[in-house]
Amino acid sequence: METTNQTGSVSEFVLLGLSAHPKLEKTFFVLILLMYLVILLGNGVLILVTLLDSHLHTPMYFFLGNLSFLDICYTTSSVPLILDSFLTPRKTISFSACAGQMFLSFAMGATECVLLSMMAFDRYVAICNPLRYPVVMSKAVYVPMAVISWAAGSAASMVQTSLAMRLPFCGDNVINHFTCEILAVLKLACADISINVISMGVTNMIFLGVPVLFISFSYVFILATILRIPSAEGRKKAFSTCSAHLTVVIVFYGTILFMYGKPKSKDPLGADKQDLADKLISLFYGVVTPMLNPIIYSLRNKDVKAAVRNLVVFQKHVTQ
Repeated sequence: METTNQTGSVSEFVLLGLSAHPKLEKTFFVLILLMYLVILLGNGVLILVTLLDSHLHTPMYFFLGNLSFLDICYTTSSVPLILDSFLTPRKTISFSACAGQMFLSFAMGATECVLLSMMAFDRYVAICNPLRYPVVMSKAVYVPMAVISWAAGSAASMVQTSLAMRLPFCGDNVINHFTCEILAVLKLACADISINVISMGVTNMIFLGVPVLFISFSYVFILATILRIPSAEGRKKAFSTCSAHLTVVIVFYGTILFMYGKPKSKDPLGADKQDLADKLISLFYGVVTPMLNPIIYSLRNKDVKAAVRNLVVFQKHVTQ
Protein backbone atom coordinates (compact mmCIF):
# COMPACT_ATOMS: atom_id res chain seq x y z
CA MET A 1 0.00 0.00 0.00
CA GLU A 2 1.34 3.41 -0.96
CA THR A 3 1.46 5.62 2.12
CA THR A 4 3.87 8.43 1.33
CA ASN A 5 5.05 10.53 -1.56
CA GLN A 6 7.82 13.04 -2.08
CA THR A 7 5.94 15.85 -0.35
CA GLY A 8 5.50 13.75 2.78
CA SER A 9 1.74 13.38 2.30
CA VAL A 10 -0.22 10.16 2.09
CA SER A 11 -2.00 9.42 -1.17
CA GLU A 12 -4.78 7.43 0.47
CA PHE A 13 -6.20 6.62 3.88
CA VAL A 14 -7.40 3.34 5.36
CA LEU A 15 -10.75 3.52 7.19
CA LEU A 16 -10.59 1.13 10.12
CA GLY A 17 -14.33 1.12 10.87
CA LEU A 18 -15.38 -2.26 12.27
CA SER A 19 -12.44 -4.20 10.78
CA ALA A 20 -11.71 -5.68 14.20
CA HIS A 21 -15.30 -6.96 14.43
CA PRO A 22 -16.07 -8.57 11.03
CA LYS A 23 -19.12 -10.42 12.36
CA LEU A 24 -20.80 -7.11 13.11
CA GLU A 25 -20.22 -5.64 9.65
CA LYS A 26 -22.94 -7.49 7.74
CA THR A 27 -25.47 -6.95 10.52
CA PHE A 28 -24.77 -3.23 10.60
CA PHE A 29 -24.78 -3.08 6.80
CA VAL A 30 -28.43 -4.21 6.74
CA LEU A 31 -29.39 -2.00 9.68
CA ILE A 32 -27.72 1.18 8.37
CA LEU A 33 -29.02 0.56 4.85
CA LEU A 34 -32.61 0.30 6.12
CA MET A 35 -32.19 3.46 8.22
CA TYR A 36 -30.70 5.30 5.24
CA LEU A 37 -33.68 4.34 3.07
CA VAL A 38 -36.03 5.60 5.80
CA ILE A 39 -34.06 8.88 5.87
CA LEU A 40 -34.37 9.31 2.10
CA LEU A 41 -38.08 8.45 2.12
CA GLY A 42 -39.08 10.43 5.21
CA ASN A 43 -37.13 13.58 4.42
CA GLY A 44 -38.01 13.30 0.73
CA VAL A 45 -41.73 13.22 1.57
CA LEU A 46 -41.32 16.24 3.87
CA ILE A 47 -39.59 18.23 1.12
CA LEU A 48 -42.31 17.21 -1.33
CA VAL A 49 -45.23 18.25 0.89
CA THR A 50 -43.63 21.57 1.83
CA LEU A 51 -43.24 22.35 -1.87
CA LEU A 52 -46.62 21.07 -3.10
CA ASP A 53 -48.99 22.03 -0.28
CA SER A 54 -49.81 25.75 -0.37
CA HIS A 55 -50.78 25.66 3.33
CA LEU A 56 -47.16 24.89 4.16
CA HIS A 57 -45.69 27.85 2.25
CA THR A 58 -44.69 29.59 5.49
CA PRO A 59 -41.29 30.36 7.07
CA MET A 60 -41.49 27.44 9.52
CA TYR A 61 -42.05 24.87 6.78
CA PHE A 62 -39.53 26.55 4.49
CA PHE A 63 -36.92 25.99 7.21
CA LEU A 64 -38.22 22.44 7.70
CA GLY A 65 -37.73 21.74 4.00
CA ASN A 66 -34.17 23.04 4.29
CA LEU A 67 -33.58 20.83 7.34
CA SER A 68 -34.85 17.77 5.48
CA PHE A 69 -32.66 18.50 2.45
CA LEU A 70 -29.71 19.07 4.77
CA ASP A 71 -30.29 15.71 6.49
CA ILE A 72 -30.34 13.94 3.12
CA CYS A 73 -27.08 15.67 2.12
CA TYR A 74 -25.46 14.95 5.49
CA THR A 75 -26.20 11.23 5.44
CA THR A 76 -25.40 10.89 1.73
CA SER A 77 -21.96 12.39 2.37
CA SER A 78 -21.05 9.50 4.67
CA VAL A 79 -23.49 6.56 4.66
CA PRO A 80 -22.63 5.18 1.16
CA LEU A 81 -18.95 5.22 2.16
CA ILE A 82 -19.77 3.41 5.42
CA LEU A 83 -21.91 0.81 3.65
CA ASP A 84 -19.14 0.18 1.12
CA SER A 85 -16.61 -0.28 3.93
CA PHE A 86 -18.79 -2.99 5.50
CA LEU A 87 -18.57 -5.06 2.32
CA THR A 88 -15.09 -4.23 1.00
CA PRO A 89 -12.00 -5.93 2.45
CA ARG A 90 -9.77 -3.06 1.28
CA LYS A 91 -11.26 -0.07 3.08
CA THR A 92 -9.30 2.74 1.46
CA ILE A 93 -10.21 6.26 0.37
CA SER A 94 -8.11 8.63 -1.72
CA PHE A 95 -6.72 11.83 -0.22
CA SER A 96 -8.96 14.05 -2.36
CA ALA A 97 -12.08 11.95 -1.69
CA CYS A 98 -11.31 12.09 2.03
CA ALA A 99 -11.06 15.89 1.86
CA GLY A 100 -14.36 16.12 -0.02
CA GLN A 101 -16.18 13.84 2.41
CA MET A 102 -14.75 15.74 5.38
CA PHE A 103 -15.88 19.06 3.91
CA LEU A 104 -19.43 17.88 3.22
CA SER A 105 -19.96 16.26 6.62
CA PHE A 106 -18.57 19.22 8.54
CA ALA A 107 -20.50 21.72 6.41
CA MET A 108 -23.81 19.91 6.92
CA GLY A 109 -23.27 19.61 10.67
CA ALA A 110 -22.35 23.28 11.08
CA THR A 111 -25.24 24.37 8.85
CA GLU A 112 -27.72 22.38 10.94
CA CYS A 113 -26.53 24.13 14.11
CA VAL A 114 -27.22 27.54 12.57
CA LEU A 115 -30.45 26.45 10.89
CA LEU A 116 -31.90 25.15 14.17
CA SER A 117 -31.22 28.54 15.78
CA MET A 118 -32.95 30.28 12.85
CA MET A 119 -35.94 28.00 13.37
CA ALA A 120 -35.95 28.92 17.07
CA PHE A 121 -36.07 32.62 16.15
CA ASP A 122 -38.99 31.90 13.84
CA ARG A 123 -40.89 30.22 16.70
CA TYR A 124 -39.97 33.06 19.07
CA VAL A 125 -41.46 35.68 16.73
CA ALA A 126 -44.54 33.54 15.99
CA ILE A 127 -45.40 33.07 19.68
CA CYS A 128 -44.04 36.19 21.37
CA ASN A 129 -44.87 38.72 18.62
CA PRO A 130 -47.65 37.09 16.55
CA LEU A 131 -49.04 40.39 15.19
CA ARG A 132 -45.66 41.37 13.77
CA TYR A 133 -44.86 37.88 12.50
CA PRO A 134 -45.86 38.49 8.83
CA VAL A 135 -43.65 41.58 8.73
CA VAL A 136 -40.65 40.28 10.70
CA MET A 137 -40.62 36.88 8.98
CA SER A 138 -41.39 37.98 5.43
CA LYS A 139 -39.93 36.13 2.46
CA ALA A 140 -37.30 38.86 2.13
CA VAL A 141 -36.12 37.89 5.62
CA TYR A 142 -36.47 34.11 5.97
CA VAL A 143 -34.89 33.19 2.61
CA PRO A 144 -31.65 35.13 3.40
CA MET A 145 -31.69 33.52 6.88
CA ALA A 146 -31.56 30.07 5.27
CA VAL A 147 -28.88 31.21 2.80
CA ILE A 148 -26.77 32.57 5.67
CA SER A 149 -27.07 29.22 7.46
CA TRP A 150 -25.77 27.29 4.43
CA ALA A 151 -23.07 29.87 3.68
CA ALA A 152 -21.81 30.00 7.28
CA GLY A 153 -21.64 26.21 7.56
CA SER A 154 -19.86 25.87 4.22
CA ALA A 155 -17.36 28.65 5.04
CA ALA A 156 -16.51 27.12 8.42
CA SER A 157 -16.06 23.71 6.83
CA MET A 158 -13.85 25.14 4.08
CA VAL A 159 -11.56 26.70 6.69
CA GLN A 160 -11.33 23.58 8.86
CA THR A 161 -10.91 21.19 5.93
CA SER A 162 -8.22 23.38 4.35
CA LEU A 163 -6.30 23.63 7.62
CA ALA A 164 -6.53 19.87 8.17
CA MET A 165 -5.59 18.73 4.66
CA ARG A 166 -2.63 21.14 4.44
CA LEU A 167 -0.92 19.18 7.21
CA PRO A 168 1.76 16.61 6.29
CA PHE A 169 0.70 12.96 6.80
CA CYS A 170 3.96 11.09 6.56
CA GLY A 171 3.45 8.08 8.79
CA ASP A 172 0.38 6.10 9.77
CA ASN A 173 -2.50 6.43 7.30
CA VAL A 174 -5.09 4.38 9.22
CA ILE A 175 -8.11 6.43 10.32
CA ASN A 176 -9.74 4.86 13.38
CA HIS A 177 -13.23 5.76 12.17
CA PHE A 178 -15.87 4.91 9.56
CA THR A 179 -15.32 8.15 7.63
CA CYS A 180 -12.79 10.97 7.32
CA GLU A 181 -13.90 12.54 10.59
CA ILE A 182 -11.75 15.62 11.09
CA LEU A 183 -10.54 14.84 14.63
CA ALA A 184 -9.58 11.29 13.64
CA VAL A 185 -7.63 12.62 10.65
CA LEU A 186 -5.80 15.26 12.72
CA LYS A 187 -4.40 12.50 14.95
CA LEU A 188 -2.44 11.18 11.94
CA ALA A 189 -0.65 14.45 11.15
CA CYS A 190 3.13 14.47 11.67
CA ALA A 191 3.24 18.19 12.47
CA ASP A 192 2.07 20.61 15.14
CA ILE A 193 -1.75 20.78 15.10
CA SER A 194 -2.13 23.51 17.74
CA ILE A 195 -3.53 25.94 15.13
CA ASN A 196 -6.10 23.33 14.12
CA VAL A 197 -7.08 22.69 17.75
CA ILE A 198 -7.51 26.40 18.46
CA SER A 199 -9.43 26.93 15.24
CA MET A 200 -11.71 23.96 16.02
CA GLY A 201 -12.32 25.31 19.50
CA VAL A 202 -13.34 28.72 18.16
CA THR A 203 -15.53 27.11 15.49
CA ASN A 204 -17.23 24.88 18.06
CA MET A 205 -17.91 27.90 20.25
CA ILE A 206 -19.47 29.77 17.32
CA PHE A 207 -21.46 26.90 15.82
CA LEU A 208 -22.35 24.96 18.98
CA GLY A 209 -22.12 27.34 21.94
CA VAL A 210 -23.74 30.41 20.39
CA PRO A 211 -26.70 28.56 18.80
CA VAL A 212 -27.37 26.66 22.05
CA LEU A 213 -27.44 29.92 24.01
CA PHE A 214 -29.62 31.59 21.36
CA ILE A 215 -32.07 28.66 21.29
CA SER A 216 -32.15 28.51 25.11
CA PHE A 217 -32.94 32.21 25.49
CA SER A 218 -35.55 31.98 22.72
CA TYR A 219 -37.36 29.17 24.52
CA VAL A 220 -37.17 30.97 27.87
CA PHE A 221 -39.15 33.83 26.30
CA ILE A 222 -41.42 31.39 24.45
CA LEU A 223 -42.28 29.45 27.63
CA ALA A 224 -42.81 32.69 29.58
CA THR A 225 -45.23 33.87 26.89
CA ILE A 226 -47.07 30.54 26.77
CA LEU A 227 -47.50 30.47 30.57
CA ARG A 228 -49.14 33.91 30.42
CA ILE A 229 -51.86 32.60 28.09
CA PRO A 230 -55.02 32.36 30.26
CA SER A 231 -56.68 29.28 28.71
CA ALA A 232 -55.27 25.77 28.85
CA GLU A 233 -56.34 25.18 25.25
CA GLY A 234 -54.48 28.31 24.15
CA ARG A 235 -51.33 27.20 25.96
CA LYS A 236 -51.55 23.74 24.40
CA LYS A 237 -52.03 25.17 20.91
CA ALA A 238 -49.11 27.59 21.30
CA PHE A 239 -46.77 24.92 22.63
CA SER A 240 -47.74 22.48 19.87
CA THR A 241 -46.36 24.88 17.25
CA CYS A 242 -42.84 24.63 18.69
CA SER A 243 -42.79 21.19 20.38
CA ALA A 244 -41.49 19.41 17.27
CA HIS A 245 -38.60 21.86 16.85
CA LEU A 246 -37.77 21.65 20.56
CA THR A 247 -37.72 17.84 20.39
CA VAL A 248 -35.39 17.91 17.36
CA VAL A 249 -33.06 20.36 19.18
CA ILE A 250 -32.94 18.15 22.28
CA VAL A 251 -32.18 15.03 20.20
CA PHE A 252 -29.52 16.82 18.10
CA TYR A 253 -27.61 18.56 20.90
CA GLY A 254 -28.28 15.85 23.48
CA THR A 255 -26.59 13.26 21.27
CA ILE A 256 -23.58 15.56 20.72
CA LEU A 257 -23.20 16.13 24.48
CA PHE A 258 -23.49 12.40 25.12
CA MET A 259 -20.87 11.61 22.45
CA TYR A 260 -18.23 14.08 23.61
CA GLY A 261 -19.10 14.58 27.27
CA LYS A 262 -18.78 11.06 28.67
CA PRO A 263 -15.59 10.13 30.62
CA LYS A 264 -12.85 8.08 28.98
CA SER A 265 -11.86 4.67 30.33
CA LYS A 266 -8.28 4.29 31.66
CA ASP A 267 -8.38 0.48 31.66
CA PRO A 268 -6.88 -0.95 28.40
CA LEU A 269 -9.61 -3.58 28.06
CA GLY A 270 -12.24 -1.00 28.89
CA ALA A 271 -10.66 1.39 26.39
CA ASP A 272 -11.09 -1.19 23.59
CA LYS A 273 -14.76 -1.63 24.45
CA GLN A 274 -15.20 2.11 24.72
CA ASP A 275 -13.53 2.59 21.34
CA LEU A 276 -16.12 0.26 19.79
CA ALA A 277 -18.92 2.00 21.70
CA ASP A 278 -17.69 5.43 20.57
CA LYS A 279 -17.64 4.28 16.94
CA LEU A 280 -21.15 2.85 17.14
CA ILE A 281 -22.51 5.96 18.89
CA SER A 282 -20.93 8.14 16.22
CA LEU A 283 -22.31 5.87 13.50
CA PHE A 284 -25.86 5.96 14.84
CA TYR A 285 -25.67 9.70 15.54
CA GLY A 286 -25.07 10.19 11.83
CA VAL A 287 -28.23 8.28 10.86
CA VAL A 288 -30.61 8.29 13.85
CA THR A 289 -31.06 12.06 14.11
CA PRO A 290 -31.81 12.57 10.38
CA MET A 291 -34.17 9.58 10.53
CA LEU A 292 -36.03 10.91 13.58
CA ASN A 293 -36.50 14.47 12.31
CA PRO A 294 -39.27 13.70 9.75
CA ILE A 295 -40.89 11.24 12.18
CA ILE A 296 -40.97 13.88 14.94
CA TYR A 297 -42.42 16.55 12.66
CA SER A 298 -44.96 14.13 11.20
CA LEU A 299 -46.18 12.87 14.58
CA ARG A 300 -46.21 16.21 16.39
CA ASN A 301 -47.48 18.51 13.66
CA LYS A 302 -51.07 18.28 12.42
CA ASP A 303 -50.37 20.41 9.31
CA VAL A 304 -47.63 18.02 8.15
CA LYS A 305 -49.79 14.98 8.90
CA ALA A 306 -52.66 16.51 6.90
CA ALA A 307 -50.33 17.35 3.99
CA VAL A 308 -48.92 13.80 3.94
CA ARG A 309 -52.45 12.35 3.96
CA ASN A 310 -53.42 14.62 1.05
CA LEU A 311 -50.33 13.51 -0.87
CA VAL A 312 -51.19 9.84 -0.30
CA VAL A 313 -54.79 10.41 -1.45
CA PHE A 314 -53.55 12.28 -4.52
CA GLN A 315 -51.17 9.43 -5.42
CA LYS A 316 -53.98 6.90 -5.11
CA HIS A 317 -56.15 8.91 -7.50
CA VAL A 318 -53.27 9.18 -9.97
CA THR A 319 -52.57 5.42 -9.93
CA GLN A 320 -56.24 4.43 -10.35
